Amino acid sequence: MSVQWPGCAWGASSLIRKENTSDGPYVRKLLTDSFPASQEAGLVARLRTAYMLAIALVGDEDGELAGYIAFSPFTVASVAGLGLAEDRRRRGLGAQRVREGLAACRLAGCGFAVVLGDPAYYGRFGFQPGRRWGLHCAYGGGDALQALELRPGTIPASGGAVSDAPALDALA
Repeated sequence: MSVQWPGCAWGASSLIRKENTSDGPYVRKLLTDSFPASQEAGLVARLRTAYMLAIALVGDEDGELAGYIAFSPFTVASVAGLGLAEDRRRRGLGAQRVREGLAACRLAGCGFAVVLGDPAYYGRFGFQPGRRWGLHCAYGGGDALQALELRPGTIPASGGAVSDAPALDALA
C-alpha cells in the first residue's frame, strides 16, 4: 500500500507505505530517538522477528523515514483485535499515520483496536478508556488503556484481559 497525501504538511513527495524488510534498522533508530528508553524499539524488533506485526506502516518523506505505526494481534475473551504502537516525533505527522493505520485495520476486517497511550491524544481518533468495556491489561494501564470499535459491537460485552503477543511481556 502506498498512499500519496497531497496538500499535507509532509511536502510533495511524502507518502505512507507498508514497512519493507530494509526499513528495520531505520525504524529502530526512529523509535530509539522517539522514546526515552529503548524498550519500544526492542519490542517492535521482537514483534517483527516473531511475524507478529499485522500492519506496519512508515511515513516516507523524500526517501527518508519520517514516522512509524504498527499493529500487533491480541485477544479479549478469545476475540481478536489489533494493538497500536507508533513513534512520538511530534512533528504533526502522527495523526495522519494513526488515521491511515486505522483505515488499514478496517480494510483488513479488524473489529477493534487498543492502545496504551495518552488519552487526550488518542481520544481525538475515537479511542475511549478500555474500562468502558471492562478491559484491563497486565501493565496496569488505567485510563491509558483505550479501545476503539472499528465495527460496532465487536468488543466482547463481558470485557476481560487484553492478552497480547509474548514479545510484549518484557514491558510488564
